Amino acid sequence: MNSEYSDALGNLVDQLAKLPGIGRKSAQRLAFHILKQPDKEARLLAKAIIDAKEKIHYCKTCYNLTDQEYCSICRNPNRDTSVICVVEDARDVLALERANEFRGLYHVLHGAISPMDGIGPEQLKVKELLLRLQSQPTEEVIIATNTSIEGEATAMYLANLLKPLGIKVTRIAQGLPVGGDIQYADEVTLARAFEGRWEI
Repeated sequence: MNSEYSDALGNLVDQLAKLPGIGRKSAQRLAFHILKQPDKEARLLAKAIIDAKEKIHYCKTCYNLTDQEYCSICRNPNRDTSVICVVEDARDVLALERANEFRGLYHVLHGAISPMDGIGPEQLKVKELLLRLQSQPTEEVIIATNTSIEGEATAMYLANLLKPLGIKVTRIAQGLPVGGDIQYADEVTLARAFEGRWEI
């Protein structure tokens, strides 16, 4: 904690600086902005954070984030239940939904295989995907992991695991830049990636 601040302000800056993409200067700017807000606004922000932490959990079917038993996509009767798109992160679901190209369901792995970081298939929602495929008639699984080394390794692992089940396994096309994250791609790029997916 920096001695130029009071304990309370220093603690606020320290906590904000722990957020991804927020450096020390940005944390200071956010802290001072919060302090300038009316008490009601600051309390609403604090309540929103606490509510999110207490109420948001994994969807029982796809492991997307939701505040209900099942997420809005899994509850939507107009979605194509025969196609499942596998993504690394819940943010990827939001990005793909913005493209408005995919009308099936999702499965969120919550990561990618990365032996260097000690992340194997056991740490991901792979077992849950296999159980889901056994209980839900599925014609196609689209693997939409990122085009990083970890994303590619995860895609190949899943393809080798799923192909023997007799399910069509496809990979989204390389409309996404190699090393790029789905969550940062624009809608046109994502739409082209879906259109150009190929079987693996």
